[in-house]
Amino acid sequence: MFSRTAFTITVNPKIPPRLKRLEELANNLWYSWDRATRTLFSRLDPNLWEAVGHNPKAFLKRVDESALLKATEDRVFLATYNSILSTYDSYHDASSQDYAGHLGPQDQVAYFCFEFGFHESLPIYSGGLGILAGDHCKAASDLHLPFVAIGLLYRQGYFSQTIDSLGNQQVTYTISDFDDLPVTPVLHEDGSSVQIEVALPQRTLVAKVWQAKIGHVTLYLLDTDLPENSPQDRYITHNLYGGDRTMRIEQEIILGIGGVRVLQALGIKPTVWHINEGHAAFMILERIHNLVEQGLDFATALETVAVNTVFTTHTAVPAGHDHFSTEMMQTYFSSFYQKLNITREEFLSLGHVSDSPDFNMTALAIHGSRTHNGVSKIHGDVSANICRDLWPQIEPEENPISYITNGVHVPTFLAQEWSDLFDRYLGHEWRNKMCDLDYWSGINAIPDHLFWSVRQSLKSQMFHGIRSRITDQNTRNHGSEAHLDRLLKFVDP
Repeated sequence: MFSRTAFTITVNPKIPPRLKRLEELANNLWYSWDRATRTLFSRLDPNLWEAVGHNPKAFLKRVDESALLKATEDRVFLATYNSILSTYDSYHDASSQDYAGHLGPQDQVAYFCFEFGFHESLPIYSGGLGILAGDHCKAASDLHLPFVAIGLLYRQGYFSQTIDSLGNQQVTYTISDFDDLPVTPVLHEDGSSVQIEVALPQRTLVAKVWQAKIGHVTLYLLDTDLPENSPQDRYITHNLYGGDRTMRIEQEIILGIGGVRVLQALGIKPTVWHINEGHAAFMILERIHNLVEQGLDFATALETVAVNTVFTTHTAVPAGHDHFSTEMMQTYFSSFYQKLNITREEFLSLGHVSDSPDFNMTALAIHGSRTHNGVSKIHGDVSANICRDLWPQIEPEENPISYITNGVHVPTFLAQEWSDLFDRYLGHEWRNKMCDLDYWSGINAIPDHLFWSVRQSLKSQMFHGIRSRITDQNTRNHGSEAHLDRLLKFVDP
């Protein structure tokens, strides 16, 4: 009787030397706003491109090697490939322009956020906060700013949503294979993985550091799914916005405290620290701790940290601001009182808001920063009112919460039809003149009928997309053709 053993064999296509830099293009999220690069991959196998969710790295692992070999003999494909590489190299080799304002050559911005939305091929985001953070990184790359970002690497970044026949939302979670994501481990010179440690109650947590490239910008991501950790701790970075309050505070400790330690391990010394929403505010405590260890008293250390810390608040309702009970803070941070040379009450006051006994992360972020902003004029006013108790001596409209209106990364979101029209009438340099009002007066030279034609064409595409989704939904839910016809009458192009 012979025993049988099952083996898994993974066969990856060999990329021809002529197309070797496809791997480089697949590992830099520059493709997330360069349509030509994404189109290049899709031309090799359109069906596979759709099946892998427009993920270049996953695509290259699965594409038929014969398609790659055929592409090396396709003059049109090679010409496009060379043109894209030329654009890619020019973008990355371009010297830094004078966009940095008061930032000097020795400056470095560190941008902390709970989620980053660049492209569906890196599903570590949920909604608007992540999209904004992704756009900040892209814009920083375009402007050649000295900028690094810190986040968490989730196995389940967000869910896919469908609507059933009763109108209920149905969610599907997909566990990411990191080998398919445009991320790579950060390594020491000896080839070992960079890891950091964070103290949690009765244990020490180990986190591995990964990196993603976004043009010129690097995003460092922390991952606790390591054999050194307990099964429970391995799950901490598994899901974005998942779990209970314990899971949330541990994620925020890893992001804030662990993120500071990542930068230290890599020798990065930021001169500006940006907290994008209160999730990362524990970084303030770690930075104060480092300064106290160097001999500063707590008050001086707090002011030293606050003076170069920027805090952006996004949530327009009080319930959206994270807070933890004093008992939970005692469990996780009792050792910090002694490290900071302060009392328990002084520590808890950093997160105190008068109408709640809990430790509020927005309060910590405000106490530990000197620049605070909402994300629109109205939101700035709303945030000033929500946080009014932190400045009880003055009226909300006079407190220091200002605003910076959210923008979008134009190359990512502007339709190709508009880009082509602007290229024709404004020249290609419009991409570098977003804030030049005089330059944009040239838009008046675009004939009205062409402007209207593009608008109507895009509107028609939108309606066709809606009809397609409704049809798919009706088919999935086994709806009748008569019902589908009634629905589609409301979305005629």
